[in-house]
Amino acid sequence: MTIFVHIVGNSPVLLWGLSSHERLKRMLQEVGNATVIDDLETIPTDSSLLLIRGDYVFDSRVLNSLIHTPNVMLEICCENRASIVAAHVPSHLKDGARDVLNGTMRPDILPRIHTRTPETLTSAYHAQLKKSDPPFVLPITLEHQAALEKKLFSGAYKGITDLVTKWIWPYPAQWATLICVQHGIRPNHVTITSLVLVIITGWLFLNGHYGWGLMTGWLMTFLDTVDGKLARVTVTSSRIGHLFDHGIDLIHPPLWYLAWGLGLSAFIPEASWLSLKTVLGLIVGGYVVGRLIEGSFQLWLGAFGIFCWRQIDSYHRLITARRNPNLILLTSASLIGRPDIGLVAVALLTIISTLVLLVRFALATYTRLTTGTLHAWFATLDDISTDQSLAIRLFTTQPSTQVTSASATGQNE
Repeated sequence: MTIFVHIVGNSPVLLWGLSSHERLKRMLQEVGNATVIDDLETIPTDSSLLLIRGDYVFDSRVLNSLIHTPNVMLEICCENRASIVAAHVPSHLKDGARDVLNGTMRPDILPRIHTRTPETLTSAYHAQLKKSDPPFVLPITLEHQAALEKKLFSGAYKGITDLVTKWIWPYPAQWATLICVQHGIRPNHVTITSLVLVIITGWLFLNGHYGWGLMTGWLMTFLDTVDGKLARVTVTSSRIGHLFDHGIDLIHPPLWYLAWGLGLSAFIPEASWLSLKTVLGLIVGGYVVGRLIEGSFQLWLGAFGIFCWRQIDSYHRLITARRNPNLILLTSASLIGRPDIGLVAVALLTIISTLVLLVRFALATYTRLTTGTLHAWFATLDDISTDQSLAIRLFTTQPSTQVTSASATGQNE
């Protein structure tokens, strides 16, 4: 059923180059069954209507839940004052609901419409971004424009990822994303540039130019972070762009390792029995098996990634044999003039990581068969505000660090 949406009010403040109206319209387009209308008088009778305050920024999870939850008003508390910022009501209540959002009528004039908050409307668990991040609805003000942009950027960041993406890239990636917005550079432009760098890096590795290849390779990994964040903060994600980006990510790492090995002028590892062919076979084979385990887990055991199952799996993701941790090994070996040892180190990490994944997959299979449905470890957390464990601090966003009022502050995870 089509849900009609009317945006009440506006804000002149742009967030990541978008007005609040444009941001809301783009977000609603992703929902699929929402139609934005400018004139309330054009709404068909006996239809469903969602009214939204245009001077607030909405978490996508909140907006999606509002679309699918009729007969509710959304209330937030800002500066110790409660405000109704959205209402999903039958069309015959449109005038009363608009007055409530404008603050000229009390919410109790709307019969049988229940009041909810962002926290009671949707979960803090964010499956797509692999993290626990309390939902938010925040007022848009010029004074806190920078803090709100930082909040939107941090909200676009994955919670469980490798150590480079998690701790090194956030601040420069936010700066680069801002440059892209200011110059009209779209996510697909960044992804295409990444593809060009993938090819250049592979060619440099193949010809033994490891220093230059590592420079272009690290630049590619950085842009791989930027394109996704740019797409999310500007609400320009597309299915084609998503598949293009992830296709590049999936295919290029083993090709880089093959090129690195073929570019070696000499392969003289400490173990004389270890041939280049064996090392490359272990790397490519381990990579493929690892990816198959990850896909099988999500397809058959849980509707989430294997690295989200238990805290130990999230720690493993920081250093698992993916591109960025492997590049650290290759860079370190190149700096000491032993690129061959770097390749052996990648093979060793790949085998260890794959064996860990095999063990975790077996344990998950046993758990699934004996106890039922699996859950991500942070998906069922009741209250993380008093939990100061290392895993909570590393992989979740706590309510106390949220932008929860007009004195908004952001964080980088």
